[in-house]
Amino acid sequence: MSDVRPLEVFLAQPRGFCAGVVRAIEIVERALEKYGPPVYVRHEIVHNKYVVESLKAKGAIFVEELSEVPPKAVTVFSAHGVARSIEEEAAARGLPVLNATCPLVTKVHNQGKRYTAKGRTLILIGHAGHPEVEGTMGQVPGPVLLVQNLDDVAALTLPSDTPVAYITQTTLSVDDTKDIIAALSKRFSDIQGPDTRDICYATQNRQSAVRAMSKLVDLILVVGANNSSNSNRLREIGTEAGIPSYLISDGSELNPEWLAGKKAVGITAGASAPEVLVDDVIEALRRIVPVTVSVLPGREENIEFVLPAELATA
Repeated sequence: MSDVRPLEVFLAQPRGFCAGVVRAIEIVERALEKYGPPVYVRHEIVHNKYVVESLKAKGAIFVEELSEVPPKAVTVFSAHGVARSIEEEAAARGLPVLNATCPLVTKVHNQGKRYTAKGRTLILIGHAGHPEVEGTMGQVPGPVLLVQNLDDVAALTLPSDTPVAYITQTTLSVDDTKDIIAALSKRFSDIQGPDTRDICYATQNRQSAVRAMSKLVDLILVVGANNSSNSNRLREIGTEAGIPSYLISDGSELNPEWLAGKKAVGITAGASAPEVLVDDVIEALRRIVPVTVSVLPGREENIEFVLPAELATA
């Protein structure tokens, strides 16, 4: 009998797919069933290579520009949302479009439009170059000022009495944005913003779960893609808690040296990482040491977003 003490593995709850990601993937899958392959998807439907490759195998073709889509081909916009110019280009070309934009992202678009309609200067808290940020900035009429950090707030040249409003990238949490919002509120005398309950529940829940998990483990593994904003933030939260934390795509990227002297490992997954990849990491651990696996208590998510009407019965 082995005298090796099993490594304790704790799974964060919740982890992995959020309702917006589930809806986006289902839109592509149902479109393939209803219309047949190929279905063209502008940008990665979600930021996960496994998901993208799985959909490619079923007949999805991923493109970055609509000019790559043949005439009349069924086209899907990704969960991150797109600018109005993209919608207009698709309409001008007569492309049949299925919009997989996360409803929470659409909600942010609408919030921004309402603020600018009231004459307020709009400030977007987010990461430059992220598809969601580009889509949001392109959805709101009028200029949108992007701030990524406190230095950006300090660099704003608007008079302090300018009526302003702020919105946020959905993959940032209340905790991520509170310091920036506080700085904006100090900087401007007339400022409005959405209720904190409007910020993406999934992002907040996954981050809270990692903070709770960090009190129990001495190593954290985050399953997700390098280009996934919310996955990177989960790794950062583990690091901020003083726990060595690594972002890995699957079990093949597990480094056995990380386990040296460790007794308990916490595993979570970004909102675009499927559970099969979490299972793959657990199996990779088992090939190195015996493990016991338990799921931590946490918030249950029961939200489901409706599909586009043309796919609801597909």
